[in-house]
Amino acid sequence: FFSLAGSDFVEMFVGVGASRVRDLFKEATKQAPCIIFIDEIDAIGKSRDSKYGGGNDEREQTLNQLLAEMDGFDSSKGIFILAATNRPEVLDKALLRPGRLDRRITVDRPDKKGRIETLKVHSKDVLMDDTVDFDEIAMATSGLVGSDLANIINEAAIAAVKNGRNVVTQKDLLGAFDTVVAGKEKKERVLSKKEKQVVAYHEIGHALIRAIKNNSDPVQKITIIPHTNGSLGYVLNFPEEEKHLETKDELMTDLISLVGGRAAEEVVFGSVTNGAYDDIKKATNLAKTMITRYGMSDRFGLVALSTVEDEYLSGRASMNCAQATEAEVDDEVKKLIASCYEEAKQIIRENREVMDQLARYLYDHETITGKEFMKMEAIHQQLVVSQKAIYGRTLVVIQTIMNLMIQLKKKKMINNKGAYHIVICPLYQRLFFSDMCE
Repeated sequence: FFSLAGSDFVEMFVGVGASRVRDLFKEATKQAPCIIFIDEIDAIGKSRDSKYGGGNDEREQTLNQLLAEMDGFDSSKGIFILAATNRPEVLDKALLRPGRLDRRITVDRPDKKGRIETLKVHSKDVLMDDTVDFDEIAMATSGLVGSDLANIINEAAIAAVKNGRNVVTQKDLLGAFDTVVAGKEKKERVLSKKEKQVVAYHEIGHALIRAIKNNSDPVQKITIIPHTNGSLGYVLNFPEEEKHLETKDELMTDLISLVGGRAAEEVVFGSVTNGAYDDIKKATNLAKTMITRYGMSDRFGLVALSTVEDEYLSGRASMNCAQATEAEVDDEVKKLIASCYEEAKQIIRENREVMDQLARYLYDHETITGKEFMKMEAIHQQLVVSQKAIYGRTLVVIQTIMNLMIQLKKKKMINNKGAYHIVICPLYQRLFFSDMCE
Protein backbone atom coordinates (compact mmCIF):
# COMPACT_ATOMS: atom_id res chain seq x y z
CA PHE A 1 0.00 0.00 0.00
CA PHE A 2 1.55 3.29 -1.13
CA SER A 3 0.05 6.40 0.48
CA LEU A 4 1.10 9.83 -0.82
CA ALA A 5 -0.15 13.38 -0.97
CA GLY A 6 -0.42 15.36 -4.19
CA SER A 7 2.02 17.92 -2.81
CA ASP A 8 4.75 15.24 -2.56
CA PHE A 9 5.20 15.51 -6.32
CA VAL A 10 5.34 19.30 -6.52
CA GLU A 11 8.74 21.02 -6.51
CA MET A 12 10.06 24.30 -7.81
CA PHE A 13 12.51 22.46 -10.06
CA VAL A 14 11.08 21.44 -13.43
CA GLY A 15 11.09 17.69 -14.02
CA VAL A 16 11.35 16.58 -10.39
CA GLY A 17 7.61 15.82 -10.09
CA ALA A 18 7.54 13.75 -13.27
CA SER A 19 10.61 11.83 -12.10
CA ARG A 20 8.91 10.99 -8.79
CA VAL A 21 5.83 9.73 -10.64
CA ARG A 22 8.02 7.38 -12.72
CA ASP A 23 9.82 6.14 -9.60
CA LEU A 24 6.51 5.53 -7.82
CA PHE A 25 5.06 3.37 -10.59
CA LYS A 26 8.39 1.55 -11.05
CA GLU A 27 8.40 0.59 -7.37
CA ALA A 28 4.69 -0.27 -7.42
CA THR A 29 5.23 -2.61 -10.38
CA LYS A 30 7.87 -4.49 -8.37
CA GLN A 31 5.52 -4.78 -5.37
CA ALA A 32 2.41 -5.73 -7.40
CA PRO A 33 -0.30 -6.49 -6.55
CA CYS A 34 -0.54 -3.22 -4.64
CA ILE A 35 -2.66 -0.10 -4.06
CA ILE A 36 -1.53 3.48 -4.70
CA PHE A 37 -3.46 6.14 -2.82
CA ILE A 38 -2.89 9.80 -3.75
CA ASP A 39 -4.53 12.26 -1.38
CA GLU A 40 -5.39 15.82 -2.51
CA ILE A 41 -4.86 14.89 -6.13
CA ASP A 42 -6.00 18.35 -7.22
CA ALA A 43 -2.47 19.54 -6.34
CA ILE A 44 -1.13 17.80 -9.47
CA GLY A 45 -4.33 16.92 -11.35
CA LYS A 46 -5.74 20.41 -11.75
CA SER A 47 -7.12 21.20 -15.19
CA ARG A 48 -4.67 22.61 -17.71
CA ASP A 49 -7.36 25.07 -18.77
CA SER A 50 -6.47 28.68 -17.97
CA LYS A 51 -9.75 28.98 -16.04
CA TYR A 52 -8.24 26.97 -13.17
CA GLY A 53 -4.78 28.54 -13.27
CA GLY A 54 -3.17 26.54 -16.07
CA GLY A 55 0.25 27.34 -17.47
CA ASN A 56 2.42 25.90 -14.67
CA ASP A 57 5.08 23.87 -16.52
CA GLU A 58 6.15 21.76 -13.56
CA ARG A 59 2.60 20.76 -12.58
CA GLU A 60 1.66 20.05 -16.20
CA GLN A 61 4.71 17.81 -16.71
CA THR A 62 3.85 15.92 -13.54
CA LEU A 63 0.25 15.49 -14.71
CA ASN A 64 1.36 14.39 -18.18
CA GLN A 65 3.66 11.76 -16.68
CA LEU A 66 0.83 10.49 -14.45
CA LEU A 67 -1.49 10.24 -17.46
CA ALA A 68 1.18 8.39 -19.43
CA GLU A 69 1.78 5.87 -16.62
CA MET A 70 -1.98 5.21 -16.29
CA ASP A 71 -2.40 4.77 -20.05
CA GLY A 72 -0.64 1.42 -20.23
CA PHE A 73 -2.55 -0.30 -17.45
CA ASP A 74 -3.66 -3.87 -17.98
CA SER A 75 -4.77 -6.72 -15.75
CA SER A 76 -1.25 -8.18 -15.55
CA LYS A 77 0.25 -5.22 -13.68
CA GLY A 78 -1.91 -5.64 -10.56
CA ILE A 79 -1.83 -1.93 -9.59
CA PHE A 80 -4.98 -0.31 -8.22
CA ILE A 81 -5.09 3.50 -7.95
CA LEU A 82 -7.21 5.49 -5.51
CA ALA A 83 -7.25 9.28 -5.27
CA ALA A 84 -9.10 11.76 -3.06
CA THR A 85 -10.06 15.41 -3.40
CA ASN A 86 -12.75 17.80 -2.24
CA ARG A 87 -12.47 19.84 -5.45
CA PRO A 88 -13.51 17.41 -8.21
CA GLU A 89 -14.67 20.26 -10.45
CA VAL A 90 -11.08 21.46 -11.05
CA LEU A 91 -9.61 18.10 -12.11
CA ASP A 92 -8.35 17.70 -15.66
CA LYS A 93 -10.84 15.93 -17.95
CA ALA A 94 -8.13 13.60 -19.27
CA LEU A 95 -7.57 12.32 -15.72
CA LEU A 96 -11.23 11.28 -15.46
CA ARG A 97 -11.47 9.36 -18.74
CA PRO A 98 -12.34 5.62 -18.79
CA GLY A 99 -9.35 3.49 -17.82
CA ARG A 100 -8.01 6.16 -15.48
CA LEU A 101 -9.87 7.68 -12.51
CA ASP A 102 -13.28 6.96 -14.03
CA ARG A 103 -15.13 5.78 -10.91
CA ARG A 104 -16.30 8.43 -8.49
CA ILE A 105 -17.36 7.65 -4.92
CA THR A 106 -18.88 10.56 -3.00
CA VAL A 107 -18.18 10.42 0.73
CA ASP A 108 -21.10 12.55 1.86
CA ARG A 109 -22.11 13.67 5.34
CA PRO A 110 -23.08 10.56 7.33
CA ASP A 111 -26.71 9.65 7.94
CA LYS A 112 -28.04 8.69 11.36
CA LYS A 113 -26.70 5.13 11.20
CA GLY A 114 -23.33 6.41 10.00
CA ARG A 115 -23.16 8.93 12.85
CA ILE A 116 -23.90 6.24 15.43
CA GLU A 117 -21.11 4.03 14.06
CA THR A 118 -18.72 7.00 13.89
CA LEU A 119 -19.45 7.89 17.52
CA LYS A 120 -18.72 4.28 18.52
CA VAL A 121 -15.38 4.38 16.71
CA HIS A 122 -14.23 7.61 18.37
CA SER A 123 -15.48 6.53 21.83
CA LYS A 124 -13.91 3.05 21.91
CA ASP A 125 -11.05 4.28 24.14
CA VAL A 126 -13.31 6.47 26.33
CA LEU A 127 -15.18 5.11 29.35
CA MET A 128 -18.92 5.64 28.88
CA ASP A 129 -21.66 5.65 31.51
CA ASP A 130 -24.74 3.41 31.18
CA THR A 131 -26.86 6.51 30.54
CA VAL A 132 -25.12 7.23 27.22
CA ASP A 133 -27.52 6.99 24.26
CA PHE A 134 -25.76 7.42 20.93
CA ASP A 135 -29.12 7.27 19.15
CA GLU A 136 -30.18 10.58 20.73
CA ILE A 137 -26.80 12.18 20.00
CA ALA A 138 -26.90 10.99 16.39
CA MET A 139 -30.36 12.48 15.90
CA ALA A 140 -29.24 15.82 17.33
CA THR A 141 -26.07 15.96 15.20
CA SER A 142 -27.74 15.83 11.79
CA GLY A 143 -25.47 17.48 9.22
CA LEU A 144 -22.24 17.07 11.18
CA VAL A 145 -19.24 15.18 9.77
CA GLY A 146 -16.81 12.72 11.34
CA SER A 147 -14.41 15.37 12.65
CA ASP A 148 -17.31 17.16 14.40
CA LEU A 149 -18.40 13.91 16.06
CA ALA A 150 -14.83 13.20 17.18
CA ASN A 151 -14.72 16.70 18.66
CA ILE A 152 -17.94 16.03 20.59
CA ILE A 153 -16.45 12.91 22.19
CA ASN A 154 -13.28 14.83 23.05
CA GLU A 155 -15.18 17.76 24.59
CA ALA A 156 -17.36 15.36 26.58
CA ALA A 157 -14.27 13.62 27.98
CA ILE A 158 -12.77 16.98 28.98
CA ALA A 159 -16.03 17.95 30.72
CA ALA A 160 -16.09 14.66 32.64
CA VAL A 161 -12.49 15.20 33.88
CA LYS A 162 -13.28 18.79 34.92
CA ASN A 163 -16.19 17.50 37.01
CA GLY A 164 -13.99 14.87 38.72
CA ARG A 165 -15.49 11.82 37.00
CA ASN A 166 -13.72 9.00 35.16
CA VAL A 167 -16.70 8.18 32.90
CA VAL A 168 -18.59 10.24 30.31
CA THR A 169 -22.35 10.68 30.82
CA GLN A 170 -25.14 11.60 28.45
CA LYS A 171 -25.19 15.08 29.99
CA ASP A 172 -21.52 15.49 29.07
CA LEU A 173 -22.22 14.52 25.45
CA LEU A 174 -25.17 16.92 25.15
CA GLY A 175 -23.10 19.70 26.66
CA ALA A 176 -20.26 18.90 24.25
CA PHE A 177 -22.71 19.10 21.34
CA ASP A 178 -23.69 22.62 22.45
CA THR A 179 -19.99 23.53 22.67
CA VAL A 180 -19.28 22.30 19.13
CA VAL A 181 -22.37 23.99 17.65
CA ALA A 182 -22.46 27.30 19.55
CA GLY A 183 -19.18 27.49 21.46
CA LYS A 184 -18.62 27.51 25.18
CA GLU A 185 -20.87 29.39 27.56
CA LYS A 186 -19.59 32.84 28.58
CA LYS A 187 -21.28 33.19 31.95
CA GLU A 188 -18.91 35.99 32.87
CA ARG A 189 -20.61 38.19 30.24
CA VAL A 190 -23.40 39.89 32.19
CA LEU A 191 -26.30 41.40 30.26
CA SER A 192 -28.33 44.31 31.57
CA LYS A 193 -31.93 43.64 32.55
CA LYS A 194 -33.18 45.38 29.40
CA GLU A 195 -30.83 43.40 27.11
CA LYS A 196 -31.68 40.13 28.80
CA GLN A 197 -35.39 40.84 28.36
CA VAL A 198 -34.92 41.66 24.67
CA VAL A 199 -32.92 38.46 24.09
CA ALA A 200 -35.56 36.39 25.93
CA TYR A 201 -38.38 37.73 23.72
CA HIS A 202 -36.18 37.35 20.63
CA GLU A 203 -35.50 33.65 21.23
CA ILE A 204 -39.09 32.92 22.27
CA GLY A 205 -40.17 34.55 18.99
CA HIS A 206 -38.18 31.94 17.07
CA ALA A 207 -39.42 29.04 19.19
CA LEU A 208 -43.09 30.07 19.38
CA ILE A 209 -43.46 30.13 15.59
CA ARG A 210 -41.91 26.66 15.30
CA ALA A 211 -44.28 25.37 17.99
CA ILE A 212 -47.38 26.81 16.30
CA LYS A 213 -46.45 25.67 12.78
CA ASN A 214 -47.24 21.97 12.34
CA ASN A 215 -44.59 21.32 9.66
CA SER A 216 -41.57 22.40 11.70
CA ASP A 217 -38.85 20.52 13.55
CA PRO A 218 -39.62 20.42 17.30
CA VAL A 219 -37.79 22.75 19.67
CA GLN A 220 -35.27 20.95 21.88
CA LYS A 221 -33.65 23.78 23.83
CA ILE A 222 -33.84 27.55 24.31
CA THR A 223 -31.14 29.51 26.09
CA ILE A 224 -30.21 33.15 26.64
CA ILE A 225 -26.72 32.42 27.99
CA PRO A 226 -24.05 34.11 25.81
CA HIS A 227 -21.63 31.80 23.98
CA THR A 228 -18.14 32.20 22.56
CA ASN A 229 -19.40 32.17 18.96
CA GLY A 230 -20.82 35.66 19.59
CA SER A 231 -24.48 34.72 20.08
CA LEU A 232 -26.38 35.99 23.13
CA GLY A 233 -28.74 33.01 22.94
CA TYR A 234 -30.09 30.42 20.55
CA VAL A 235 -32.93 28.00 19.86
CA LEU A 236 -31.93 24.40 19.18
CA ASN A 237 -34.28 22.29 17.08
CA PHE A 238 -33.76 19.07 15.17
CA PRO A 239 -36.10 16.57 13.47
CA GLU A 240 -37.51 13.53 15.22
CA GLU A 241 -36.45 11.33 12.30
CA GLU A 242 -33.90 11.50 9.49
CA LYS A 243 -35.05 13.68 6.58
CA HIS A 244 -33.64 13.91 3.07
CA LEU A 245 -36.26 16.16 1.46
CA GLU A 246 -37.93 19.38 2.57
CA THR A 247 -41.21 20.69 1.20
CA LYS A 248 -41.85 24.28 0.27
CA ASP A 249 -44.11 24.67 3.31
CA GLU A 250 -41.32 23.47 5.60
CA LEU A 251 -38.84 25.90 4.06
CA MET A 252 -41.36 28.73 4.40
CA THR A 253 -41.76 27.84 8.08
CA ASP A 254 -37.97 28.04 8.47
CA LEU A 255 -38.04 31.50 6.89
CA ILE A 256 -40.85 32.72 9.15
CA SER A 257 -39.04 31.33 12.20
CA LEU A 258 -35.76 33.00 11.21
CA VAL A 259 -37.40 36.44 11.16
CA GLY A 260 -39.52 35.61 14.22
CA GLY A 261 -36.93 37.01 16.63
CA ARG A 262 -36.85 40.42 14.95
CA ALA A 263 -40.66 40.38 14.69
CA ALA A 264 -40.95 39.74 18.44
CA GLU A 265 -38.68 42.70 19.18
CA GLU A 266 -40.79 45.05 17.05
CA VAL A 267 -44.16 43.84 18.38
CA VAL A 268 -43.17 43.85 22.06
CA PHE A 269 -40.78 46.81 22.32
CA GLY A 270 -41.74 48.89 19.28
CA SER A 271 -38.10 48.99 18.14
CA VAL A 272 -35.46 46.57 16.86
CA THR A 273 -31.82 45.74 17.69
CA ASN A 274 -28.81 44.44 15.78
CA GLY A 275 -29.19 41.01 17.39
CA ALA A 276 -30.90 39.57 14.31
CA TYR A 277 -27.98 40.06 11.91
CA ASP A 278 -27.23 36.33 11.66
CA ASP A 279 -30.94 35.48 11.26
CA ILE A 280 -31.24 38.00 8.43
CA LYS A 281 -28.20 36.53 6.67
CA LYS A 282 -29.57 32.99 6.92
CA ALA A 283 -33.06 34.07 5.81
CA THR A 284 -31.64 35.90 2.80
CA ASN A 285 -29.54 32.91 1.72
CA LEU A 286 -32.47 30.50 2.16
CA ALA A 287 -34.91 32.73 0.24
CA LYS A 288 -32.41 33.20 -2.59
CA THR A 289 -31.77 29.45 -2.77
CA MET A 290 -35.50 28.71 -2.93
CA ILE A 291 -35.91 31.11 -5.85
CA THR A 292 -32.72 30.48 -7.86
CA ARG A 293 -32.07 26.77 -7.29
CA TYR A 294 -35.24 25.04 -6.02
CA GLY A 295 -37.69 26.59 -8.49
CA MET A 296 -40.04 27.68 -5.69
CA SER A 297 -40.93 31.08 -7.14
CA ASP A 298 -44.11 31.70 -9.11
CA ARG A 299 -42.40 34.59 -10.87
CA PHE A 300 -39.40 32.66 -12.24
CA GLY A 301 -40.80 29.12 -12.22
CA LEU A 302 -38.65 26.08 -12.91
CA VAL A 303 -35.51 27.91 -14.01
CA ALA A 304 -32.03 27.34 -12.56
CA LEU A 305 -30.66 30.83 -12.05
CA SER A 306 -27.57 29.85 -10.01
CA THR A 307 -25.11 26.98 -9.71
CA VAL A 308 -22.91 25.78 -6.86
CA GLU A 309 -19.25 26.11 -7.84
CA ASP A 310 -17.56 24.79 -4.70
CA GLU A 311 -19.91 22.06 -3.52
CA TYR A 312 -17.67 20.22 -1.04
CA LEU A 313 -15.91 23.18 0.57
CA SER A 314 -17.63 26.57 0.86
CA GLY A 315 -20.81 25.69 -1.06
CA ARG A 316 -20.60 29.07 -2.76
CA ALA A 317 -23.19 29.66 -5.48
CA SER A 318 -22.80 31.94 -8.49
CA MET A 319 -25.56 33.49 -10.58
CA ASN A 320 -25.76 32.42 -14.23
CA CYS A 321 -28.29 34.93 -15.51
CA ALA A 322 -28.39 38.48 -16.86
CA GLN A 323 -27.81 41.43 -14.55
CA ALA A 324 -31.39 42.60 -15.06
CA THR A 325 -32.68 39.18 -14.01
CA GLU A 326 -30.38 39.20 -10.99
CA ALA A 327 -31.89 42.54 -9.94
CA GLU A 328 -35.38 41.02 -10.28
CA VAL A 329 -34.25 38.08 -8.12
CA ASP A 330 -33.19 40.53 -5.41
CA ASP A 331 -36.63 42.15 -5.54
CA GLU A 332 -38.30 38.73 -5.27
CA VAL A 333 -36.12 37.81 -2.28
CA LYS A 334 -37.06 41.08 -0.61
CA LYS A 335 -40.79 40.48 -1.17
CA LEU A 336 -40.60 36.90 0.10
CA ILE A 337 -38.82 37.86 3.32
CA ALA A 338 -41.18 40.83 3.84
CA SER A 339 -44.25 38.57 3.57
CA CYS A 340 -42.72 36.09 6.02
CA TYR A 341 -41.93 38.94 8.41
CA GLU A 342 -45.54 40.16 8.34
CA GLU A 343 -46.81 36.64 9.01
CA ALA A 344 -44.38 36.28 11.91
CA LYS A 345 -45.64 39.50 13.47
CA GLN A 346 -49.25 38.36 13.03
CA ILE A 347 -48.54 35.03 14.79
CA ILE A 348 -46.83 36.83 17.67
CA ARG A 349 -49.69 39.31 18.09
CA GLU A 350 -52.22 36.47 18.19
CA ASN A 351 -50.19 34.60 20.84
CA ARG A 352 -48.91 37.54 22.84
CA GLU A 353 -50.19 36.25 26.17
CA VAL A 354 -48.40 32.91 26.06
CA MET A 355 -45.33 34.65 24.65
CA ASP A 356 -45.15 36.92 27.69
CA GLN A 357 -45.38 33.91 30.00
CA LEU A 358 -42.66 32.00 28.14
CA ALA A 359 -40.38 35.04 28.00
CA ARG A 360 -40.72 35.62 31.74
CA TYR A 361 -39.95 31.97 32.44
CA LEU A 362 -36.90 32.06 30.14
CA TYR A 363 -35.74 35.33 31.71
CA ASP A 364 -35.80 33.73 35.18
CA HIS A 365 -34.33 30.32 34.26
CA GLU A 366 -32.07 31.33 31.32
CA THR A 367 -32.47 27.88 29.72
CA ILE A 368 -35.64 25.94 28.80
CA THR A 369 -35.70 22.37 27.59
CA GLY A 370 -37.92 21.38 24.70
CA LYS A 371 -40.21 19.41 27.01
CA GLU A 372 -40.72 22.39 29.35
CA PHE A 373 -41.42 24.68 26.42
CA MET A 374 -43.94 22.37 24.76
CA LYS A 375 -45.67 21.68 28.09
CA MET A 376 -46.34 25.40 28.61
CA GLU A 377 -47.39 25.78 24.97
CA ALA A 378 -49.74 22.75 25.26
CA ILE A 379 -51.53 24.27 28.28
CA HIS A 380 -52.08 27.47 26.30
CA GLN A 381 -53.35 25.57 23.28
CA GLN A 382 -55.88 23.68 25.44
CA LEU A 383 -57.23 27.01 26.71
CA VAL A 384 -57.48 28.34 23.17
CA VAL A 385 -59.31 25.22 21.98
CA SER A 386 -61.82 25.41 24.85
CA GLN A 387 -62.44 29.11 24.20
CA LYS A 388 -62.88 28.50 20.48
CA ALA A 389 -65.48 25.85 21.27
CA ILE A 390 -67.45 28.41 23.34
CA TYR A 391 -67.08 30.99 20.58
CA GLY A 392 -68.43 28.48 18.10
CA ARG A 393 -71.50 27.76 20.21
CA THR A 394 -72.02 31.51 20.64
CA LEU A 395 -71.98 32.02 16.90
CA VAL A 396 -74.62 29.30 16.54
CA VAL A 397 -76.84 31.12 19.06
CA ILE A 398 -76.42 34.46 17.24
CA GLN A 399 -77.10 32.87 13.86
CA THR A 400 -80.23 31.21 15.18
CA ILE A 401 -81.54 34.52 16.56
CA MET A 402 -80.77 36.31 13.29
CA ASN A 403 -82.61 33.65 11.28
CA LEU A 404 -85.57 33.95 13.61
CA MET A 405 -85.71 37.74 13.20
CA ILE A 406 -85.51 37.40 9.40
CA GLN A 407 -88.47 35.04 9.45
CA LEU A 408 -90.43 37.40 11.74
CA LYS A 409 -89.68 40.32 9.44
CA LYS A 410 -90.89 38.39 6.40
CA LYS A 411 -94.16 37.73 8.22
CA LYS A 412 -94.31 41.47 9.02
CA MET A 413 -94.35 40.73 12.73
CA ILE A 414 -91.45 43.19 13.21
CA ASN A 415 -90.21 46.21 11.26
CA ASN A 416 -87.06 48.35 10.99
CA LYS A 417 -88.42 50.97 13.35
CA GLY A 418 -87.20 50.86 16.92
CA ALA A 419 -84.60 48.69 18.57
CA TYR A 420 -84.81 45.05 19.59
CA HIS A 421 -82.64 44.05 22.52
CA ILE A 422 -81.29 40.51 22.82
CA VAL A 423 -80.08 39.30 26.21
CA ILE A 424 -77.12 36.88 26.04
CA CYS A 425 -75.54 34.92 28.87
CA PRO A 426 -72.87 37.11 30.60
CA LEU A 427 -70.28 34.30 30.18
CA TYR A 428 -70.64 34.55 26.41
CA GLN A 429 -70.38 38.32 26.55
CA ARG A 430 -67.04 38.15 28.35
CA LEU A 431 -65.62 35.72 25.79
CA PHE A 432 -66.65 37.67 22.70
CA PHE A 433 -63.92 38.78 20.29
CA SER A 434 -64.27 42.41 19.21
CA ASP A 435 -64.97 41.40 15.60
CA MET A 436 -67.68 39.01 16.73
CA CYS A 437 -69.35 41.83 18.67
CA GLU A 438 -69.32 43.93 15.51
